[in-house]
Amino acid sequence: MRTLKLTVAYEGTGYVGWQRQLTGPSIQACLETAFADIEEGPVTVVGAGRTDAGVHAVAQVASVGIRHNMAPDVLQRAVNVRLPADIRVMRVDLASPDFHARFDATAKVYRYRLLHGPVVSPFARRYGWHLRSPVEIERMSDAADVLVGEHDFSAFRAAGSATKTTIRRLFTVAVRPAPDDDWWCDGSRSTVIEVRGSGFLRHMVRVIVGTLVDVGKGARDRCDVERVLRQGDRALAGPTAPPEGLCLMKVEY
Repeated sequence: MRTLKLTVAYEGTGYVGWQRQLTGPSIQACLETAFADIEEGPVTVVGAGRTDAGVHAVAQVASVGIRHNMAPDVLQRAVNVRLPADIRVMRVDLASPDFHARFDATAKVYRYRLLHGPVVSPFARRYGWHLRSPVEIERMSDAADVLVGEHDFSAFRAAGSATKTTIRRLFTVAVRPAPDDDWWCDGSRSTVIEVRGSGFLRHMVRVIVGTLVDVGKGARDRCDVERVLRQGDRALAGPTAPPEGLCLMKVEY
């Protein structure tokens, strides 16, 4: 049995998320079906993070154990021809037998894109949250600093989601204008919110984005974000930002 480390990119619009579900297509199920066809038996693919329905990934990482001795580059091609066009295995590496994509990860980087202006290019609509009113990046960046460090992020998770602990550590939360040469934005301005952390609760990044957008619109300030974090009440935080603006950019080991 060989353990492989997969780097996977996907356009998540048509999927129920990474994790296989009882109904609807998932990224995990598509990969497992492709590998099972090659392995001629059931295969379990473990992802570093369980991205939500509609969320994208540039470099999701997954681990899988297989018996087939096909070379990694040949296996990559074999898997990709069995996958839908919006999922691609970008890299296949041999890993140590005990490698686990989820438990061995030390950090993940998520990026969220806000799109500004009265009209959004049809090329950008699936990859950002369209905000017609402007936001103040400086205010958002100042409030984002409150979230850096180890905190109880109970207020920034999906209501009703269960987990052993709501303590998480964020290394950086950066808010900045996106480059003007993003061709697919067709001249529209965009803002990027990038979050790097050791782990994330369900919807955590999207709730952080929704709260920071409130700050950028003037509906909240830094002190309000501090209060939300301290009190841990989901009802006090901002809205959950739409999934299409979120992308998993990197997993660190």
